[in-house]
Amino acid sequence: MEEKLEESKTSFSSTRAMYPKELADLTDVQWAEVAPDKVVIATKDRTWLSRPNFGKTRFAQPMKSTGSITTTKNLLDGAIAAAKCAAKSSVRPTVLTPISWIWQLAEAYHLSNPISKLMEEACIGFSTIGRWSLAEWAAHKANQEKGYDRLALLDIQSMGSDAQAVVEALVPLAAEALIDYLICCVRDWNPIDCVGYSYKVESLAMTVKEEYIDEVEILLPPDVNATRYLRAYSSVGANTKHLEETVEVVAGLAAKERIRVAVACYKTALLCFNPATEDWMSDKELQQILEPLKLENQVLNQ
Repeated sequence: MEEKLEESKTSFSSTRAMYPKELADLTDVQWAEVAPDKVVIATKDRTWLSRPNFGKTRFAQPMKSTGSITTTKNLLDGAIAAAKCAAKSSVRPTVLTPISWIWQLAEAYHLSNPISKLMEEACIGFSTIGRWSLAEWAAHKANQEKGYDRLALLDIQSMGSDAQAVVEALVPLAAEALIDYLICCVRDWNPIDCVGYSYKVESLAMTVKEEYIDEVEILLPPDVNATRYLRAYSSVGANTKHLEETVEVVAGLAAKERIRVAVACYKTALLCFNPATEDWMSDKELQQILEPLKLENQVLNQ
């Protein structure tokens, strides 16, 4: 059984007549079982989600081939797309309002604040097992991630609230779940899964375009600058280069580690696409929490 992965940027086919015969002689192909009996297959042009019968195709066995940059990127993107297909979230979509934007900034803070230190920890883990290229990647990533949490705090303050008090009061469960998963990845004897986490989170940032940033800025009062974080951590920031660097590193890994990275992408994406239902808050509920945290209120109470 093959399924088209709509989310990936490559072209796809689910025509049974073309598979697996079409791939029989290809050497530039990668695959990974991202979940039980769910295999993502990637060539330089296409990505499939397959459920092969055990032992009947080459894709029922673990991949052992080398990877190119193009097929590696398609494999990781395909794993993310497979997670979106599998997601069954009942969470109501957030309506963008000035109040809900503060919630999103708090989430951005909690997703950004621990990353640099965790990547430094991953660097030590990679060094311990002699994976020097990955240790260098993690050290570079730790440096790249510095300062994003500060931008989120500045944005919250620009909205007229005590930023530190806000992020202490608002701790989205979705952010907690993602960071808890990253901690488990980093503290494994081989922290390789943190590479998949990083790729998924940064690829999500790449979906934020200039048009969305404009929407947010139009929504906010004209004298409020609360999109510093968004501009830095989006497609208009440095994320394109960061993703390219990660793909290049992953492409050079052994097959079994590329599989682990793809699985980590899938698991991270599931957490993103299936946030906790109790995480949703109405503007009225948020307003009750945020009202005492306004800077003007704090000045009056002093």
